[in-house]
Amino acid sequence: MNNLTDSTTITTTLVLGGSGKTGRRVLERLADRGQPAVSASRSGARRFDWDDRATWAPALAGVSSVYISYFPDLAVPGAAQTVGALAELAAGHRVKRLVLLSGRGEEEAQHAEQLVQAAFPAATIVRCSWFAQNFSEGQFIDGILAGELALPVGDVGEPFVDADDIADVAVAALTEDGHEGQLYELTGPRLLRFDEAVSLIAQATGREIRFVSVPAEDFAAQMRAEQIPDDVLWLVSYLFTEVLDGRNASLTDGVQRALGRPPRDFADYARDVAATGVWEPVS
Repeated sequence: MNNLTDSTTITTTLVLGGSGKTGRRVLERLADRGQPAVSASRSGARRFDWDDRATWAPALAGVSSVYISYFPDLAVPGAAQTVGALAELAAGHRVKRLVLLSGRGEEEAQHAEQLVQAAFPAATIVRCSWFAQNFSEGQFIDGILAGELALPVGDVGEPFVDADDIADVAVAALTEDGHEGQLYELTGPRLLRFDEAVSLIAQATGREIRFVSVPAEDFAAQMRAEQIPDDVLWLVSYLFTEVLDGRNASLTDGVQRALGRPPRDFADYARDVAATGVWEPVS
């Protein structure tokens, strides 16, 4: 229990992962709605550290809803148990709503969902895989800027989901009734191969950008040459070799069910991002 007033606990949302692609958008949308929200991190004014459980209860003090985006990924060994423990602690506080961002097609992520739902039955699960924003805010942007994106993936189709859709669903679940206990599996409206996604970006920018499929072994060797830490190398290899094996090559109605509208198309994302100039190389 905490010593803050009921009026505070009724209105405040805690966002974990507030600097990430979805967390930042969740904070922005809550602000637009006039909903008080706080972000917590290891170095923030409100401290939260997944590896230091002494920071958990103070971070939960005075909040009525929680958005959980686990870094680096729920596939990491031990992540499921850690997230489940936080959900159990939240259930013992005045938290009324909890939203977990989960990974589609990831066995360990589904384990985390089960532990969260067991501890916090009203939790809302938002499950998705590759974000469209990986091409503009994540690990793919350097290749796009260079004019060639080389990745260890072939002809598999991926229903790239827009981070704006994810944030819209999360905020609805954090602020509106009717989403308790729901599992929303989110996808975009169509399957795209990586070369097709890059082609849409090239069309939107008017630049020549090509996609190259490379063997997983060569990709891993390049990462080692760049002195990428072993834990990051493992995670990236896992995401490309297992999650992109075709298991997610299907569409779902999660956005429609949660928001009453269709998901955003990748071409619309590419057009809007291209207009910002973020994909224009610096001369």
